[in-house]
Amino acid sequence: MANIKDALFEVHELEELALRELEINRVHPLAKLLTTISYMILVVSYYKYDIWGLLPLFIYPMALMKLSEISLKVCFRKIRGILPLILFIGLFNPFLDREVLFMAGKIPITGGILSFLTLFLKGVYCLVASFLLIATTGIEGVCYSLRILKLPGILVNQFLLTYRYITVLMKEANAVYQAYSLRAPGEKGVKYKIWGSLLGQLFLRSIDRAGNLYESMLLRGFEGEYYLTGKPKAESKDYAYFLLWAGIFLILRVGIRYLIK
Repeated sequence: MANIKDALFEVHELEELALRELEINRVHPLAKLLTTISYMILVVSYYKYDIWGLLPLFIYPMALMKLSEISLKVCFRKIRGILPLILFIGLFNPFLDREVLFMAGKIPITGGILSFLTLFLKGVYCLVASFLLIATTGIEGVCYSLRILKLPGILVNQFLLTYRYITVLMKEANAVYQAYSLRAPGEKGVKYKIWGSLLGQLFLRSIDRAGNLYESMLLRGFEGEYYLTGKPKAESKDYAYFLLWAGIFLILRVGIRYLIK
């Protein structure tokens, strides 16, 4: 139950970060979304052994953390649950690619080790960039930008409602677990014999709650399309923000490599 409460707190904390009156928060959502997408394309474009080329790319997340007043510790605390997945994806690389590329003192560095580190660094960069986008823009701003880019409304609505109402599912799970704890005091966790019945109860409660939410949306005029109240208009500073970062990304990808050669 404590884990569910912690998860609920983190979701609300993320929404509060997006509501702050900071200069980076006031940049148009589309400019920030396009910048983040460009950064991710830049990150994944590097060769699997090119870890030295990836290292300078920390400039973008570090600059965003400075502008948004979010510490590196907070970033890693928010993405800690996904980091093991990134580690698992490249876990077998050292065993599959054993060709020695160079020696670090007396330690042989194989292609598998280098590709594993490169893959992990790429994952961390993309996760931090995604988190900072949500933390400075909010889910509504991101969805609004996706609709400007002509992404199908059904996909945008699915993304928005999943994010928005995941807290409702967690609250229902918390209520089910709390009811179980009151009926079985002193027990640690849930007995595996009743996992099925508890999941069934959670499923039925979720369906009932989802029906009530959908009826409320219909009563408020929902017609299958998401509309953002007070749509922000892009200004010259928003274009400058994107163009500035696009230029920096181009320098990092092409300019530095040219200087090295």
